[in-house]
Amino acid sequence: MMKTPTQHIVDASFKKAMDALCVQYQSDKALAADPISIPMTYASAIDRELASWIAAHLAYGRVGPMLNAIRRLLNPLGSQPAQWLRDCSEMRIKKELEPILRGWVWRFHNLEDMMSWLFAWKRMDKSTNYSGIESLLLPQDGSKADQRLSILINHMRQTLPQSSGIRFNLPDPLKGAACKRWRMFLRWMVRKNWPDFGIWEKYPLSELVIPLDTHVHRISRQIGLCCRRTQDARAAREITEALRALDPIDPLKYDFAIAHLGILGDCAGKRKQNCKCCPLDSVCYINVLYSRFTCGA
Repeated sequence: MMKTPTQHIVDASFKKAMDALCVQYQSDKALAADPISIPMTYASAIDRELASWIAAHLAYGRVGPMLNAIRRLLNPLGSQPAQWLRDCSEMRIKKELEPILRGWVWRFHNLEDMMSWLFAWKRMDKSTNYSGIESLLLPQDGSKADQRLSILINHMRQTLPQSSGIRFNLPDPLKGAACKRWRMFLRWMVRKNWPDFGIWEKYPLSELVIPLDTHVHRISRQIGLCCRRTQDARAAREITEALRALDPIDPLKYDFAIAHLGILGDCAGKRKQNCKCCPLDSVCYINVLYSRFTCGA
């Protein structure tokens, strides 16, 4: 009999399989295919925050071209991009970057969008007395983290240009959006274990929600972490809470491995020969259905 999602989560064999998946994808190959590899090249915490602000919000589409677009955008800012932004006026930044980056584009984003995105970080950093943007997203006065995120997003909607690229960066978590790129940025900033930076000391680990993309959603449904068909905020929270049953303190430790099982093409969403090598083979619904079909059950 095929197990229900709840039975999967409380089954010790399911946790063993998930932990094995984490070990398998804690690799240089997986890291090289992830946008976090770019801010990882910076030495200081504040430079990693700024680089992550850019990289996480451009993290969509085909991996190779996406990584190239992020690198090209960040390279002119030098090895200490946060200090360079702080030292330069917005007018000077535009004057220096526009000739170098003329023609830069990544799918929904153009150079004007990303100039505005850089300026947004620069202004928020200045508003916190040059301590980065963590304090602007901290839950306070009884508010939840998503309420604070929604407030910031709506403020940015009012103060940034109304281009399609900027709008794409500003989904509202309180209106059902999964907010994948914001969730990714927050995971990088808050988690202290590989591959994340753990830069932010005050943001509660318990408030993190899984960055939900197509790969994570599909694979989560295949292994019983999620029943919801729509890739939205409810699905993201359903998966996060299911993972919390495996690790109450750090449920998002499984996110990187689940995502890269899909990103690297190791899980095609249908039965293949390489499924036998996957740590999740015994708990994947595709394997159960395949076995039933081939055995005539």
